[in-house]
Amino acid sequence: MLDMRRTGGGVGAELRGVDVRHLDAAGFAALHAAWVAHGVLLLRAQTLDDAALIGFSRRFGALDLAPVQETGRRFVPGYPELYVVSNVVENGAPIGSLGAGEAVWHTDMSYLPAPPMASLLYALEVPPSGGDTWFCDMHAALDRLPAALRARAAGHSVKHDGTYNSGGYVRQGVTPTDDPRQSPGAVHPLICRHPDSLRPMLYLGRRRNAYVVGLPLEESEALLDALWAGIDAPEISYRHRWQVGDLVLWDNRSTMHRRDAFDAASRRVMHRTQVKGAAPPAAA
Repeated sequence: MLDMRRTGGGVGAELRGVDVRHLDAAGFAALHAAWVAHGVLLLRAQTLDDAALIGFSRRFGALDLAPVQETGRRFVPGYPELYVVSNVVENGAPIGSLGAGEAVWHTDMSYLPAPPMASLLYALEVPPSGGDTWFCDMHAALDRLPAALRARAAGHSVKHDGTYNSGGYVRQGVTPTDDPRQSPGAVHPLICRHPDSLRPMLYLGRRRNAYVVGLPLEESEALLDALWAGIDAPEISYRHRWQVGDLVLWDNRSTMHRRDAFDAASRRVMHRTQVKGAAPPAAA
């Protein structure tokens, strides 16, 4: 039996006394069920090298290759699935991506036809303050919508922009445009059904350059603004203050996340993996 405690926020749970390197099949099945039920799982005091992080991540499914860094580089020779999130610069070159600035609310790589279903982030170095990660529950976000707004959203799909990453950097090979109707990206239903729990959820991805397909631009902007207005509600969110050794895994379908800025003079080094999505999000 896993020792599981709610985070105290509006989403997520902490599993205590678990070493993911030595989790048997029954223990992993219980952890997987907790992940589906709670959306975000925190496991503190892990001791993982890169091979162990990748090995544990693969228990959830096949892994995506790490996205290309803003400079065009990939990282960590021998571990193409490993993505380094860091502001550290060594020998004049960044060792990772996304810098020290704020990362706004988003779902990882929702601009793809089949976005990753899970992300895992492991803390190697953390700043003394700042750099906290926030999560919000998109099942609850849908449940909180006024009936009239939910009815407006029903049946619509959104094009999820692929121009910018979560740090605001232009993705390699993409030409920016300020017209959401012209930006690259995949189209997903606004209201989806979780493939495991079958619960309906709001699926927004990220706000910048999003477009509700088929609506005049002004109507699309107004609808999206109304839907995004409730995302910051404390009742559906959890603020994670990182410690070295923290491993956080989140359901990339039923949650969104963002990051607070931190002092660029401080070091923050995180290693991330992503589990491939099996299929595009399906309409509820």
